[in-house]
Amino acid sequence: MDEIISALLCEDATPRDFAELRLPESYRGSVVRKEDTGMFEGMASVDKDPRKSLRVQDIPVPLPSAGEALVAVMASSVNYNTVWSSIFEPLPTFGFLERYARLSPATARHDQPYHVLGSDLAGVVLRTGPGVNRWKPGDRVVAHCLSVELESADGHDDTMLDPEQRIWGFETNFGGLAQLALVKSNQLMPKAEHLSWEEAAAPGLVNSTAYRQLVSRNGAGMKQGDNVLIWGASGGLGSYATQLALAGGATPVCVVSSPEKADICRAMGAEAIIDRTAEGYKFWKDENTQDPKEWKRFGKRIRELTGGEDVDIVFEHPGRETFGASVFVTRKGGTITTCASTSGYLHEYDNRYLWMSLKRIVGSHFANYREAWEANRLIAKGRIHPTLSKVYSLEDTGQAAYEVHRNLHQGKVGVLALAPREGLGVRDEEMRDRHVHAINRFRERAAQTS
Repeated sequence: MDEIISALLCEDATPRDFAELRLPESYRGSVVRKEDTGMFEGMASVDKDPRKSLRVQDIPVPLPSAGEALVAVMASSVNYNTVWSSIFEPLPTFGFLERYARLSPATARHDQPYHVLGSDLAGVVLRTGPGVNRWKPGDRVVAHCLSVELESADGHDDTMLDPEQRIWGFETNFGGLAQLALVKSNQLMPKAEHLSWEEAAAPGLVNSTAYRQLVSRNGAGMKQGDNVLIWGASGGLGSYATQLALAGGATPVCVVSSPEKADICRAMGAEAIIDRTAEGYKFWKDENTQDPKEWKRFGKRIRELTGGEDVDIVFEHPGRETFGASVFVTRKGGTITTCASTSGYLHEYDNRYLWMSLKRIVGSHFANYREAWEANRLIAKGRIHPTLSKVYSLEDTGQAAYEVHRNLHQGKVGVLALAPREGLGVRDEEMRDRHVHAINRFRERAAQTS
């Protein structure tokens, strides 16, 4: 592995140099183990500790088959799917690997007694399999996490509809929280050259998810002048939705839970901010009964911030706790887009406010290659900036996942793999100088919050 690290850190290394590197027999990866899937039985979710289940161990190197690439991972990041995998909720991910393994001889490699996690990476291509033409050894890349087979017609209009669509590093093995990773070649995208490795690794999953949910025709189709209500606007997902709204000429109405998180939104350029804790919104009277009076009070507050207008779009992901309010406050003919349910999957809302006001609820899940590419293009142009708060070493992945699980973070939590320290990987210093304040501002505010 030392030979690979030396090549990665050498600015003069050529594609031929990378192609001729000798691959090691094994690499270090952050895994959960099948033998540990029962370790948290009987415990409440909040008490399950990723530091106990996530291990870093040696993994045999998988060689790329047709349409695949082996990537040297300089940095990665932690997403909620890493947390879910590490606490074995809503179920252990080994079932995903077993089903994928039955698809073909090539996918049989994914069924292992360990699962290498991680759905983001920034790194360098080391090897490509047969049929890969666009990418070569030495290419500096990031990866989005949509893995598809595309043998069915269903996926050719929108690859998210492919029957064999999977999230890499969650429903497949050999993910990005490791020194090496195995990806489909159509997951790869160019790395933004004004960003460090850890910065470039942070946006992938959440930025693409927010782009599809908010901007794409498959989501809300946001346009200039729209008012967009964004729950958790300072978080890993909401921080990108906030930036996309601002970059697209819309007005984000940012909902947060503390003054410090409100300051993070202001640092991104948002002005309309609701601190739901300070203003005391309680959308549920008890476990089974919502409070429409609180919906109305919330809607009134929104109109105070928008000059008397209701929101055109609601960027939903909390789920059960907020969904009734989201449907109520959306304007007539508006759209509620939902990509998650972190507070509960069983949503309740008053359907009269949906059907009689011609509103739409749109389900949104990650992004197709085109959407991920466009989202990454905005990163490369400096229109959207990484929202990175902390960075850990690969050996401390468990601690990183623990902080995400306990909501002790803002934005994204990064993990260094082969990169020996932070700040490496920047090639376009001129562009970085133009954007360095915006890149650093979020992290500085997040550090104050922590």
